Amino acid sequence: MNKDIRWRQRFVNFEKAFLQFKEGIELKNPNKIEKQGIIKTFEYSYELAWNTLKDYLESKNIDVKFPRDTIKQAIHYEILDDGELWMDMLDKRNLLVHTYDEKTSEFALRPIKDNYYKALLKLNDFFKKEMNVS
Repeated sequence: MNKDIRWRQRFVNFEKAFLQFKEGIELKNPNKIEKQGIIKTFEYSYELAWNTLKDYLESKNIDVKFPRDTIKQAIHYEILDDGELWMDMLDKRNLLVHTYDEKTSEFALRPIKDNYYKALLKLNDFFKKEMNVS
């Protein structure tokens, strides 16, 4: 029972972060500081997404420890449908967390807006449904 509560608690935090991320994505012409904010909210939204996913899988008695394991199991159980995209998100998140130059940020912004946002939205929708189901 505690594992079920844990993923639900984590989801509340993920959803808050995701809604901030969404706010940035919806900006029409973000300035330099807003772009940095979009990237930063992507980083912590992604971190909370995979941790919520990990907790959710553990609540189903599926043993996972690390992001790559979690992504692979989520694909196996058909929670995620694009493993390549999720692995790319993990790589970009790891790169961005340790890189502070404008060129890398600009390089990462396009996939964040065009692809990663949609993947995180889809996962958010999955968890919202699961909150009401169980």
